[in-house]
Amino acid sequence: MSQSILDQLLEMGFDKQRAELAVKKSDGLPDAMDWLEKNQDTEIEELLAEEESGPSVAKVDGDAVAMSLVCNECNKKFRSQREAEFHANKSGHSDFSESTEEIAPLTEEEKQQRLAELREKVKAKRANQAVVDKEEQKRNEQIRQKATKESQDIKEELQRKEQIKEAAKKRQEKIDEMEAKKRIKAKIEADKEERRRKAEEAKAAREGRAIPAAAPAPAPAAAPARPAANHNEARLRLQTSNGNIMKTLPAETTLFEVAQMLETESGLAVSKFVQNFPRKVYEGSLDFGKTLKEAGLVPSAALIVQ
Repeated sequence: MSQSILDQLLEMGFDKQRAELAVKKSDGLPDAMDWLEKNQDTEIEELLAEEESGPSVAKVDGDAVAMSLVCNECNKKFRSQREAEFHANKSGHSDFSESTEEIAPLTEEEKQQRLAELREKVKAKRANQAVVDKEEQKRNEQIRQKATKESQDIKEELQRKEQIKEAAKKRQEKIDEMEAKKRIKAKIEADKEERRRKAEEAKAAREGRAIPAAAPAPAPAAAPARPAANHNEARLRLQTSNGNIMKTLPAETTLFEVAQMLETESGLAVSKFVQNFPRKVYEGSLDFGKTLKEAGLVPSAALIVQ
């Protein structure tokens, strides 16, 4: 019978060492499950130490036959040594004595009822543990999501800075390219002038004429003085789907930064800016890398945001 009870306890998922102790300290499956429930938070070493000591039991006098055990501290009666040990573990009582009084055994119906009650307790306990585990899993998932979001925010910020850096690089490359073209054009003009001069000298030599002196290049006419303009800010009227937005920004602000500002403040995803007078469209990384001053939007401009 004990082996059968042990097998049932193991099938229910109880630890083998605890289940073996429960079988020793109880009388039947219900008592064993009750003992396991009461001692679930007690260390196995402590349970083993209690098993070795055990409660003290006073013997009956004379030749009388002991039919039960009595707890002298609470007067509760027990059918077997196991039940008495179970009570001792649960209550902490240690003073027991044998009794000649016989206790009627539980009926089969009572045993089944107690077993059903204990199984319900085990089921409820496992359900509660499942809720605790689910909450713990939820908290861990929230922590993971927060860490992922922070990592994503850092990644997006790095990408934004890289875009600004790339736009500035392309802007500088364009400036360098324009300067190189100017130098090449100037060299071509100088070469053409040198060839023309040499041709004139050769022609004069063939005709026996004096070689004409190279005429000095006429000095460029002085441009009329204009008052120097120093515009450090740009006043922008930004026409969006949500209405007009007025902004005064430093002239060195890039169009990319303006687009980022609109996205942050108004939730607008900007793909391009359109200026009607004069008609210009600013889009792509090259245009967005321009400052407001380079784009000709200083001191003021009206842009349609698309």
